[in-house]
Amino acid sequence: MRLSRHATPRGAHWALDGRYLPPAFTLGMLLELPADDVSGFLGSLPAGEAAEERKLAPVEDSQEVWASGVTYEQSREARRAESEEPDVYEKVYDAERPELFLKAPGWRVVGPGGTVRVREDSGWDVPEPELVLVLNDRMEVVGYTAGNDVSSRRIEGENPLYLPQAKIFDGACSLGPEIVVPADPEELRGLEIRLRILRGGEKVFEGKTSTSRMVRPAEELAGYLGRELSFPTGAFLMTGTGIVPGEEFSLSPGDAVEISVGTMTLRNEVAPL
Repeated sequence: MRLSRHATPRGAHWALDGRYLPPAFTLGMLLELPADDVSGFLGSLPAGEAAEERKLAPVEDSQEVWASGVTYEQSREARRAESEEPDVYEKVYDAERPELFLKAPGWRVVGPGGTVRVREDSGWDVPEPELVLVLNDRMEVVGYTAGNDVSSRRIEGENPLYLPQAKIFDGACSLGPEIVVPADPEELRGLEIRLRILRGGEKVFEGKTSTSRMVRPAEELAGYLGRELSFPTGAFLMTGTGIVPGEEFSLSPGDAVEISVGTMTLRNEVAPL
């Protein structure tokens, strides 16, 4: 099952497997259900006409997007190389408690086909392709989507305490193009993640990894997020990146970024400065 959100003349409207759901349906409503009940509930809803309007980010204003860091060995090595405090990332990778931080409120998230941004005060910026968990109000994994955690490597490398400025700014988070509700939760453990960056129509970077290389299982990350925090309408959790372009690479305005997770692809262009 695949949920998508569309821009219609009547406002945002959700669709299931390419057909509009009743207007009263909200993602928040769905994420109040136990994970075991989600597929049955969706299957009971009447399907409307074909959804042909432009897709939006599959998130509502009431949800938050959080992110995890240093969950792949490649990410740990890249963070150590860029940072003036490399031991910090070694400790996070090996620690019991994961790195978690707020990435964006739902209303700030960019959707498929939208423009992401790089900071004017940075100069070394990269996309971070990630599996994004869709969590219900119990912090159970209900589904997943693709995400881009756009980051300033320069700002974070100067001081780990600059992480919010390196990670949280307009156009720094994109999700989509849809939410997959998997028939088998084990599907999340072996998804291929791919990144391709085009500049002037020519490929300038390409890489791939698999969620099987994550050092922490999805359920562990979700469990830590839910400690002492409540999410009445659910939440999204980016699970970290295992693909990091080399130190010589930085995003430029006009670049096209394609992030694939499993069979879905999220495409965004980088906005002019």
